[in-house]
Amino acid sequence: MGAVLAISARLCRQSLCDPPGCCCSLGVVHDRTDGQLVAEVLAGRVDTYGILVRRYQDAYVRFAIRMLGSRDDADDALQSAFLRAYRKLDECQDPNRFGAWLYQIVSNECRTFASRRALRERRMVRDELELDRAVGSDSNERSGELEDIQRALDRLDPDQKEAFILKHVEELSYDEMAELTGVSVSALKMRVKRGCERLRQLLDNSRSLS
Repeated sequence: MGAVLAISARLCRQSLCDPPGCCCSLGVVHDRTDGQLVAEVLAGRVDTYGILVRRYQDAYVRFAIRMLGSRDDADDALQSAFLRAYRKLDECQDPNRFGAWLYQIVSNECRTFASRRALRERRMVRDELELDRAVGSDSNERSGELEDIQRALDRLDPDQKEAFILKHVEELSYDEMAELTGVSVSALKMRVKRGCERLRQLLDNSRSLS
């Protein structure tokens, strides 16, 4: 387990600083199927799990950051998700769909993390000093707008927030979203619609107060 913790922690840190498309030191990650890699891990080749993590980390890091609004929180949630997935790997019923199975774990970890954080604090702005500096220049104004959007996203219902991010941030099709989440296309469309309406309302309210 210590080896798995080291692998997931190192890869989580790399995912937040490596440029897009950066090659992993673990080698080529697309020459074996998920099913083959899972079988190797279950056979005792623990290091192979790092390849699985690397294969999906970039997409899930983006998702976690959007869900939680913080890179540090996303890092913590992903480490927890990767370790949970390792411990439960023998419960993955279709190893060739490991990515979809891992997504469910990542999503649940993000929701759990967000709920626990909400109980500890009611956070509107993570860094007030940064917000104070968001005055005067176009780039700072843009930064302030992005923070307004993130704060509004944080106030969405978790199902609506997840659907909105998958559709409008990750730019997945509804069929791809259904494959990942296990939710019907019609239900996902409704979540996105309601999420957009709620987000628009929150942003309008924010602008009227500014």
